[in-house]
Amino acid sequence: MEWYVTLGLAIALLMGLFALGVPVFVAFLAINVAGTFWLMGSAGFGLFANSVYDTVTSETLTTIALFVLMGELLFRSGSIDVIFDSLDTLMGRIKGRLYFFVVALSTLFGALSGSALAVTAMLSRSALPTMQQRGYDDRLSIGLILGGAGLAPIIPPSLLVIIIGSMVDVSIARLLIAGIIPGILLAGLFVTYVVVRMMLDPSRAPAVDDSGGGNWRQRGRALANMAPFSIIIFSVLGLMMLGVATPSESAATGVLGAILVAFYYRKFSLKMAGQALLSSLSISAMIITILACSKLFSQLLSFTGATSGLVAAATAMDLDTGLMLLLLMLIPLIACMFIDQIAFMMVVIPIYAPLVKAYGFDPVWFWTLFLINLAVGSLTPPFGYNLFAVKGGAPSVTMPTIYAAAWPIVLCFLFGMLMLYWVPGLITWLPSLI
Repeated sequence: MEWYVTLGLAIALLMGLFALGVPVFVAFLAINVAGTFWLMGSAGFGLFANSVYDTVTSETLTTIALFVLMGELLFRSGSIDVIFDSLDTLMGRIKGRLYFFVVALSTLFGALSGSALAVTAMLSRSALPTMQQRGYDDRLSIGLILGGAGLAPIIPPSLLVIIIGSMVDVSIARLLIAGIIPGILLAGLFVTYVVVRMMLDPSRAPAVDDSGGGNWRQRGRALANMAPFSIIIFSVLGLMMLGVATPSESAATGVLGAILVAFYYRKFSLKMAGQALLSSLSISAMIITILACSKLFSQLLSFTGATSGLVAAATAMDLDTGLMLLLLMLIPLIACMFIDQIAFMMVVIPIYAPLVKAYGFDPVWFWTLFLINLAVGSLTPPFGYNLFAVKGGAPSVTMPTIYAAAWPIVLCFLFGMLMLYWVPGLITWLPSLI
């Protein structure tokens, strides 16, 4: 069977199962089981078991579980409420102030963890319920969580940057630094989007935001209440920047920091900790199961030649520089709606690398745009897996609401990429200094 028939059939079956309301991991699992048996027979289930085992035992996935646990502890201890209340006082009469806060928080934790999936799940479980209780718009809130967390592959430290640098023999330090300005630019676009939406429709932010602020004594008290949160920031960011801990270890110290903060606010109890642990286990298991099924799905596509056939057919065309760049960017944008980012990178980077050199693209500039495309694909409806992380963290939110929240953020990303295309110095200036 030709690769395009296989690819089309697999996507059509997935869409059909999703349309019937089948849970995401069940749909992937059904396709994987059927595909494995069809391609390799019963002997192929050894590959099936090994793939799932390799995925769920990956050390990098512990970051997801630990960040989800940290979010649960912050949520159940009331720490997020304390931070939001303090920001209400400190930020004064800024309408929709919690929108700006969630952009900063999701961007910060996305950069710290390097996992958009982990941050999306954490904030969907911790920050989103608080924003809902305070009357903030679901679509704007979810969109900003997706957007900020989507910067994880771009802003250093980033595991994906390290993988690319190792595979294409480009300075990892320059690739890491290259993501700083694009990350800030995209976060600024998210803020601009929120401001415009609130100007067009003031009801998008609760009326209570028109009041607030406080005198200097109240603001001093707000700062004191927020001070314990610096423990978590140092636990995650400080230790990593000092070279003391890896991302997974930093996530673990972040959990410890969340426990200490809960003690400080006198909200810690064994019952609360047990509930947080059980809830985080449930959410993490669901996310990791989806990832395991997604990875096996990508392996089956590679085995049939569908993935390499798609890339080879696109790159075999004799196109000019602009059209080739557009095509090379379009492939990961579409493919990463369905395929695990790392698995996709492993397949296409060896094919892309000689094309980047042949067409004379600046490697730091090209691979930074490539990373942004991976991020956009992971949050683009209807299959971007970050969307399902939101659903796992906030089961009460419907998928149509999540889809509607994601589209404006996707457009912000695409507009940001156009800016980076027209002004490549936004990517290359900082790396050129080292």
